[in-house]
Amino acid sequence: MTSTSSGSDLEAKYEDCPVIETLEEVGSRWRLTVIHVLREGELRFNELKRATGANAQTLSRVLEDLEEHGYVDRRVEEESPVAVYYSLTRKGEELLTAFDEIAVWGEKWIDED
Repeated sequence: MTSTSSGSDLEAKYEDCPVIETLEEVGSRWRLTVIHVLREGELRFNELKRATGANAQTLSRVLEDLEEHGYVDRRVEEESPVAVYYSLTRKGEELLTAFDEIAVWGEKWIDED
């Protein structure tokens, strides 16, 4: 396969690539895992912790990051005991279609051996 594009053409082409920018923003294992688990609906911190297998410090950092980038909403119930709930925003929910496509690909290609 021959390429007619120069390095600078490729650099310019992928400089503002939405795929690369999206993967940079949500592409960590824990961010993707939390978004995927939150497809179940609103969950408490400990439910997310159990479902993802993340330790508390990692999960706190990831949830804070996802909230800051607009993928997750955080809701606090002040009643005793205080409960914190997390859910996907519209932005986070729209990523789920990409997860569905990844699942189809994974069923076809992962563990093909």
